[in-house]
Amino acid sequence: MSNSEAAVNTPAAVTGNESIKKLVFAGVFAAITYVVFTYLSIRVPTPGAGQVSIHLGNAFVVLGALLLGSLYGGIGGALGLTIADLIDPVYIVEAPITFIIKFLIGLIVGLIAHRAGHITTETDTSKVLRWVILASAAGLIFNAVFDPLIRYFYKILILGKPAAEVSFAINFGVTLLNSVVSLVIVVLLYMAVRVPLKKLGLFFRF
Repeated sequence: MSNSEAAVNTPAAVTGNESIKKLVFAGVFAAITYVVFTYLSIRVPTPGAGQVSIHLGNAFVVLGALLLGSLYGGIGGALGLTIADLIDPVYIVEAPITFIIKFLIGLIVGLIAHRAGHITTETDTSKVLRWVILASAAGLIFNAVFDPLIRYFYKILILGKPAAEVSFAINFGVTLLNSVVSLVIVVLLYMAVRVPLKKLGLFFRF
């Protein structure tokens, strides 16, 4: 083996190549979450000229964390939804909140799935399924509770308490619906793509 070939196969080179792949995939998930939220959502008006959206963007934040880990998955999904907020006049003022909450979803999902469940190295499919459900549910429950709650306190400052209370009720109901549907979708998607990604050499292990 030549010196150049040896260099390519060193742990540092492998780690660098994997980081680049994760970065590319994070960009893909950012694009997917942006498209899903911007073009495939159902807008629900709220008092004070606001809106909440029925969408599956959160499902791809969770899927990104399951496939790429907390950091890359969380940032990818959070960036996509934050950019969607930034270019929408209705949501632009809430963009920082979106980034924080969605990144935390990815962080929670990734830590449970990979640090506790070791889903990428576990060979027992039933155990993988249980940890995927647990990790995904934890992240989406966090979203269902804290997304409307944080936005509620934010809207008190912007809209005044009466409007914020009505908005909170609508936001909570829509976010809960999003979370339930997203949980089903993300579990099915992860279990479906797990084997094909392994065959393509695009399955990252943690």
